[in-house]
Amino acid sequence: MRISGGSLRGRQVAVPDGPIRPAMDRMRESVFAALRDLTQRSFLDMFSGSGIIALEAASRGADPVELVEQDPRKRKTLLANIAMAPARIKCRFMAAELYVRRARCGFDIIFCDPPFPYRFKWDLVSRIARSPLMREGSLLLLHRPKEDTPPPLPLVKGDSKTYGRSVVDFFMYPA
Repeated sequence: MRISGGSLRGRQVAVPDGPIRPAMDRMRESVFAALRDLTQRSFLDMFSGSGIIALEAASRGADPVELVEQDPRKRKTLLANIAMAPARIKCRFMAAELYVRRARCGFDIIFCDPPFPYRFKWDLVSRIARSPLMREGSLLLLHRPKEDTPPPLPLVKGDSKTYGRSVVDFFMYPA
């Protein structure tokens, strides 16, 4: 996999061991084009896998950038990948649910990419919406299977972008 834009454009990112569904190049390019300039915007990458989403954000000027990954098999490769970042990417190796429960500060953009079979995504989105992670102006992007439609949530649903059998929903914190 390669980083699609910003200061790290073209740099190779290794894929870690264990189950992983890397974000497609086309999807990453489209999502980051929609987000536009990330300079000095805070970014959280949940269910990080290889770290490519966090790297794409950092490559485009996001700062601070933080990622969350639970799978210990991904740790070594993930840390090696993020070493190329232009600024420090803070890593949290824990379950996303625990991270949300312990959250104390908010982010401008949260990218949540749980494994497609993960059954608790809508509960997690609701918990994120009610946590300190989101504040006025925050955006939550959720990558999900096309057939898994959102229930009513405590967020304002914006755009959705479809990529084959997957969708990225853009949710905003209500004003």
